[in-house]
Amino acid sequence: MARAVPQLTAADVACWVLKSNRPPEALAPRWRPGDAAVLDRCVRPSYRLSLMSPGQACLLWVSGRDRPGVHALGELAGPVDDAAPGGPAVAVRWTRLAHPVDRAELLADPATRAAEVLRMPAGSNPSWLSPGQYAAVLAHAGVTA
Repeated sequence: MARAVPQLTAADVACWVLKSNRPPEALAPRWRPGDAAVLDRCVRPSYRLSLMSPGQACLLWVSGRDRPGVHALGELAGPVDDAAPGGPAVAVRWTRLAHPVDRAELLADPATRAAEVLRMPAGSNPSWLSPGQYAAVLAHAGVTA
């Protein structure tokens, strides 16, 4: 018998995780480490979209074999756009990290190894981090909250 997975609440989510299989330089060719950029990310229709609001923290997770991990930090720059071409999308104001946080670092850290993005790497956008997981990612990135 399958175990029911409880739905997230706003209190569960410290940070939204938005994934890409393309590195930052492919998303925005002139986007350099330390620079800001506003980019749209597609999100899958689900109840999670009702929990997303402007100003919430986000991170850009690059999947795949080439430097998987956290490549940018940011915040939602607007509400979910349900009418975006291709389905719902969110605009995010990103700042590219000078030194991405490697997936292996996060798998080795007891505070982050259970993060949804690590347990279910093929999951859809958005994923999320708990307050403790987000604090650990920020520490790995050398950023204070």
